[in-house]
Amino acid sequence: MNDALEHALEHEIERWWPRLSIEAKHRVLADLGAELDPLTCAEIEALVGAPAPTSLTAAERMFIITQMEAVD
Repeated sequence: MNDALEHALEHEIERWWPRLSIEAKHRVLADLGAELDPLTCAEIEALVGAPAPTSLTAAERMFIITQMEAVD
């Protein structure tokens, strides 16, 4: 995969994570390193109109963690 495509795909999480259902977020948060389950993948695909990743990259996991941190 070329660097530009990989970079673009990593930033897709910024589109779908905030809009993902709370149930799907709980499934992802149960194990950030696991493969994404079929229900979550289907929801992501519906949100972005493209195939969902099978698992999260290190950058995507970090994005999710930072979204959970409290803001002062």
